[in-house]
Amino acid sequence: MRRGPLAGQYPAAAAMVICALIPYLALSGALQPLTPIIAKQLGMSPQTMSLSSGLANAAYALGTVLAVLFAQHLPQRRMLVGYTALLVIGTVLAAAARDPGMYIVGHVLQGLCTSLLLIAAVPPLVIGYPASKLRISAVVMNIGIFGAVTLGPTIGGLQAQADAWRPLFWIIAAIAALALLLAVLTFEDTPPASPDAQRDLPAIPLAAVGCVAAFFGAAELLTHRFLGAETIAPLLGGLAAIAILIVYQFRTKHPLLAVRAMLTSTMPAAGIVLALCAAGASVSATALTAAALTGHYSPIHLGLLYLPEAGGAVITAILLGVVINKRALHYFPVVGMVFLAAGIAVFRIHVPSSQAATLIGSGLSGIGLGATVVPALFVAGFSVRAPDLQRVFAIIELLRAVAAFMLVPVLAHFAATVGGSPDAGTGIALWIALGIALSGGLGFVALYALGGARAQAPDLERFLAGKDAAWYSPPLLARARHSGVSGLPSIRKAQADLASAYAKAGTTGTPYRPVLFAYDGSDLAKLAIDQAGRMLAPGQDALVVCVWQPADVGFRPTSAPHMDADNASEVRMAAEGTAAYGGSLAEKAGFRTQSVAIQAAVAWSGILKVAEERDASLIVLGSHRRDDPLSHLLGSVAAGVVAHSEAGVLVVHS
Repeated sequence: MRRGPLAGQYPAAAAMVICALIPYLALSGALQPLTPIIAKQLGMSPQTMSLSSGLANAAYALGTVLAVLFAQHLPQRRMLVGYTALLVIGTVLAAAARDPGMYIVGHVLQGLCTSLLLIAAVPPLVIGYPASKLRISAVVMNIGIFGAVTLGPTIGGLQAQADAWRPLFWIIAAIAALALLLAVLTFEDTPPASPDAQRDLPAIPLAAVGCVAAFFGAAELLTHRFLGAETIAPLLGGLAAIAILIVYQFRTKHPLLAVRAMLTSTMPAAGIVLALCAAGASVSATALTAAALTGHYSPIHLGLLYLPEAGGAVITAILLGVVINKRALHYFPVVGMVFLAAGIAVFRIHVPSSQAATLIGSGLSGIGLGATVVPALFVAGFSVRAPDLQRVFAIIELLRAVAAFMLVPVLAHFAATVGGSPDAGTGIALWIALGIALSGGLGFVALYALGGARAQAPDLERFLAGKDAAWYSPPLLARARHSGVSGLPSIRKAQADLASAYAKAGTTGTPYRPVLFAYDGSDLAKLAIDQAGRMLAPGQDALVVCVWQPADVGFRPTSAPHMDADNASEVRMAAEGTAAYGGSLAEKAGFRTQSVAIQAAVAWSGILKVAEERDASLIVLGSHRRDDPLSHLLGSVAAGVVAHSEAGVLVVHS
């Protein structure tokens, strides 16, 4: 295997990620004051400039999907070198542009290559090194993405003050060239992630049509009515195509993106909601307030007013490194959303805002931005296995790009056309941004509450080893559901049912604490139930639990032997049938039983979750021989239950 002289060196890999992400992301924040200068020198109309930015943002969104497809079937590190080389070419084309076409092609390549690099380079940096490096990786990722974006207005103001734009583009080209050099020096030839995986080709045209059409329609808002054919048709059509892509990825047997895992589990769904709302609200608020202040201050003055935003993002990036391995990571995004909402509220006090209000608002917004999107991304990413992290990052970045980059022109158009004046319209648009921020924070909290999710410290060693998720994320809305069909039954309802049964039998007092059987459909699990029936007093209450998850399944179905393991609904139904069959065995053994199927990425964690909720007096499960096909899974399950259970555990051996 060919290796570069710096292969495996973490500092060089981290520096490569920063240099790869900075060029386009910093430029996206710096373009606002530079747009008139570029348009004048290249003979571009404001509408053409808006279209160039829209197409570049569309390419960024599309690149997230392409990156996953390429990583599955092509040598990953070779592709990474190719992405950085193409980034250099695109940046040089834009910097040396002599006509609109050359500039647009270069800028679009910048957007495309940045997202390709984000998906190709960041996950390996996160999971390819020991857990001790993850703290630094979180800081690097946060600064590389949002530090660059928040520094953009100041950089753009400095360059606009000199009435030039090419020097900034050439500096960015030099940074991209440094990224290419580091990609070559850290090169370590790695094979495709999943060369035998089925090629999900329909995902690419859906993503391409959706992104290009939606961003084209949004860009046209600069000079056209919102309900005009040039805007509303591509805008709604593009969003519809993206929605179809999400539904298709959710339902297909071999999805390219981890949509099903994201939308059926509490923590990933909550992370997506918060990340989208934070990205859309923060970028929109900065763009709206900067536009309102443009005529009041010089470009350099205005850029310096937004410098606290970069400082706030750096502070929260460092704090993220502190909490990345703690329970506090779950609370971090909510606190960040409070800061973001406070920053937008300060901007909204008076439009255009004063210098003091702009400084305070930008600082609060920077703290909020740095404490929301990337932490929420980790909350979602830690809920799946490490090998799936790339696919998780891709779907979140796709949706974040749509939310952040497309909402800005929509709200800018809204600010210019309602309220009777630009300032009044901007004030109304800021109210909308504030509502989006508050909705994101409340949605995050509500999803946690409805799913019964608990703040947990991530098990980073197990996560980085690729064995399991870093923590247990309950099924979406699990607590709000009241039947075993969807997951864990309502505890209060189950207790009421038991109390009613005792009352009918003429028994008073508190029902006995139930025995919990961990049942996976195997012969040994049946033996465990039979042995417990012989050892324990007859007539006791029992709860039979079958733990499941898509793909890996985790049990032997007693029905539906030909189920699609990638279809969560089919796996869940098979798990419910397996649990019910185990319940019938427990009844024959002399127990009064209930059965439940629960989704859990870590099987022993799911068992203990039910045991704790139901206050089980004893957990009964089997421990397999080494030659059993499920020994690699259920052996670790038994060990995990024994190590972490506060209740007694009866382990039955074959």
